[in-house]
Amino acid sequence: MDDNRTLLGVEWPVAPNSSALDFAPSAQPVKLDSEPIIAVRDLLHRYQDRTALSGVSFEVRPAELFGLLGPNGSGKTTLFRILSTLMVPTSGSATIAGFDAIRQPAALRRHIGVVFQAQSVDLKLTAYENLWHQGHLYGLRGPDLKTRINEILTRVGLLDRSADRVEIFSGGMQRRIELAKGLLHHPEVLLLDEPTTGLDPGARRDLWQYLQILRDQERVSVIVTTHLMEEAERCDRLAILNEGTLVALGTPEALTREIGGDVILLEARDPQTLAERIRNKFHVDATVMENQVRLEIENGHRFVPDVVEAFPGEIQSLSVSKPTLEDVFIHRTGHRFWSEDAEPPPETGKKKNKKKLPH
Repeated sequence: MDDNRTLLGVEWPVAPNSSALDFAPSAQPVKLDSEPIIAVRDLLHRYQDRTALSGVSFEVRPAELFGLLGPNGSGKTTLFRILSTLMVPTSGSATIAGFDAIRQPAALRRHIGVVFQAQSVDLKLTAYENLWHQGHLYGLRGPDLKTRINEILTRVGLLDRSADRVEIFSGGMQRRIELAKGLLHHPEVLLLDEPTTGLDPGARRDLWQYLQILRDQERVSVIVTTHLMEEAERCDRLAILNEGTLVALGTPEALTREIGGDVILLEARDPQTLAERIRNKFHVDATVMENQVRLEIENGHRFVPDVVEAFPGEIQSLSVSKPTLEDVFIHRTGHRFWSEDAEPPPETGKKKNKKKLPH
């Protein structure tokens, strides 16, 4: 915790939706590391006739890199807004560092840093000036603020650019200034909403390396919302959301392990008929998804010759792959991560072994 806070003898009032912090003395001490730093219990939120969150519950451990993975409309942004005290849920509870997000939003803000998807830096100000103004919002002043700004600029690798206007920075550098703003007051929890939006692959890699440093060296608990599978794989644990419901929770490795075996995709002129014939002959679960027959099966490479031989000329192409997080999503929901009217991101993850078959 930042010792500067103990020097403040007055309460800084804030509206529930403000990004500023209340530096009044804490009503209770921060929870010990043996307890979850974040506890979400039965969160429910409705927008008129639409349910955005439907009884979501999970915990985040101290110094954990935790991901909220879901497609557009899954509820992860609503959940992010509730955790960052910008929204009050219809029912349920969320506590961070022992403070209730609904009943103690001002006190809770002392312990969190928030980086939104939308840009919040002032491009016409220098890096130093952006942090200077942010520090004033948090009640920091004078030499202590100057020291902290230099510390955080050093941490994000921009101390030598402190006098430069942010408008000349690259997208990755601007994102680092956003991170610096969120970390200026030594938060125990850092909340990031789609933090790599608009960044090139190199800047994305740098940002994730820095998040891991925060976790390992400064013991900051990090929550990241994302719709990118390759980013979700970098998290210690994941909560996968779909249409407001928590459909999976665990480490990426454990979630993919639960499927077991291999995932086989078969392309055919009549996938529905092929799937039915495979089920009848081999007594395996074959489903049709986007005109492909999909199977989850042990030793897929051994099954492929049998199915090709059993249905000569019917299979146009096939692929065999180890389970991915998208396969976990399909396994839990029965449909793909991206709907047909949503444009998925470019493929950057694991490649599937796909081959065309002769007619």
